[in-house]
Amino acid sequence: MGKKTSDGLIRERRVPRGVEILQDPKLNKGTAFSEAERERHGIRGLLPPRVFTQQEQEERVVANLRAMETPIDQYLALVALLDRNERLFFRTIIDHLAEFLPVVYTPTVGEVCRKFGRLFRSARGLYISARDRGQMQAILRNWPADDVSVIVVTDGERILGLGDLGAHGMGIPIGKLTLYTACGGVDPGLGLPVMLDVGTDNAELREDPHYIGLAQPRVRGQDYLDLVDEFIDAVEAVYPGALVQFEDFATGNATELLARYRMRACTFNDDIQGTAAVTLAGLLNAGRTIGKPLADQRILFMGAGVAVGVAELIVKALVRDGMSEAEARERCWFFDRQGLVVTPREKPSNQAGAFAHPHQGTRDLGEAIRMIRPTALVGLSGVPGVFTPDVLRTMAAQNDRPIIFAMSNPTSQAECTAEEAYRATDGRVVFASGSPFAPVNWRGELRRVGQANNAYIFPGLGLGVVSHGIRHVTETMFLAAADALVEATTDAELATGSMYPPIERILEVSRKVAEAVARTAFAEGMAEGEPPADLTERITASLYDPAYTVDG
Repeated sequence: MGKKTSDGLIRERRVPRGVEILQDPKLNKGTAFSEAERERHGIRGLLPPRVFTQQEQEERVVANLRAMETPIDQYLALVALLDRNERLFFRTIIDHLAEFLPVVYTPTVGEVCRKFGRLFRSARGLYISARDRGQMQAILRNWPADDVSVIVVTDGERILGLGDLGAHGMGIPIGKLTLYTACGGVDPGLGLPVMLDVGTDNAELREDPHYIGLAQPRVRGQDYLDLVDEFIDAVEAVYPGALVQFEDFATGNATELLARYRMRACTFNDDIQGTAAVTLAGLLNAGRTIGKPLADQRILFMGAGVAVGVAELIVKALVRDGMSEAEARERCWFFDRQGLVVTPREKPSNQAGAFAHPHQGTRDLGEAIRMIRPTALVGLSGVPGVFTPDVLRTMAAQNDRPIIFAMSNPTSQAECTAEEAYRATDGRVVFASGSPFAPVNWRGELRRVGQANNAYIFPGLGLGVVSHGIRHVTETMFLAAADALVEATTDAELATGSMYPPIERILEVSRKVAEAVARTAFAEGMAEGEPPADLTERITASLYDPAYTVDG
């Protein structure tokens, strides 16, 4: 039977046989091929004689990983496994999420991106450069899959909290798509990581002999927008309706591109919207913990980039619950490089201008806390250690249960550690972080540290989009996703000190997020056809299963 491809041609399928099967990571089962399968597929003698179960293979993989000295070594071993046996890779990650999620994504992926040129082994995903103007459709058609549904694209300018890493930022789209499958159940065959290489302004990288990208200054202005326009048009031509996730673009570009494409294609920006949803959910759960609803909170944001997107979603949540927009904006304050964002100020942040309130200004964070008396301090600054012990003690002096979210990642960029927050507040803090921290032993009681990980949001969102043919992603869908995450967090989990469910439950959480997003999409007329009788059934039917089948 043939298959019609994206270029309109019909190509006959050729059944792989022999060593081809062992070299195809989607088909290869390694030593788990049964005797009958080895005979049927012409691979008898190409494998050792003993047949292992997938569980036995997984146990061997995990033992080998645990014997390795560094997370980078583990990362490289896992990538090698993915390149030879995709199902065993995902079986291992899914069964050991808490242990290996920090390896395949943050914080290890940050170090991987720093060294990407030196660590490069084989290409994964597509590299589209500024030299490829006019050829993007042809390049997309070079990808071997014809049914791509989720694309994660970066231009590498703001990789985590590490800055401009250019083409070395490709580790981020690769990692994000791993999470779509491991945390959301999206079939890995539907994903495509893309590096949109427009150069780098990192002079050190441009001079690095191992740098894999264009060693030129970044394309800017209209030329840059024209390149992204061509990319989006090419995606719509080759993979119509595919979800495009913008990842780790500089804040100015991220904001502009989100506005430019949000109703032109099926797109969203995870740094802005995913971060907003996971932070909102954490603050709502913090309110449950201390008995103070969001309407009674005053939030001070450290950083005025992606944090503005968080504040905008908080405003939408408060307005939805009956507050006026003006009152909702008064609940959100910003502190940026020039200090407290107030009016009048000579040069208020362009991003946070809508949250500049009439007030005396200050360049001292502790003084700002004393003046405006926030109940929650949220760090999205990328400035390590900016929540000093004095700042934390000031929050504790004004709140019985101060809410401190140190959300910058990787771990090296965190505004403070969990241990520092507990120590400075005498254990009264309600804490969450962007990177993983070990539980804190506070006076003999272990307090879990909840990670405000976007993986609680975007994989479930993608699952909802893919399973229900959602055409556009709206802000209301992110509100629904945040609500689903809150609903999925039990009182018992909050009592442990964590504002989020344990990472082991993330597949369950993603299904709830997918249902909430799909329900909202149908209500807004953004999904294909009529709502199914059972949203859950359709979502469950679409989930990827990494287990081996008898004949494949």
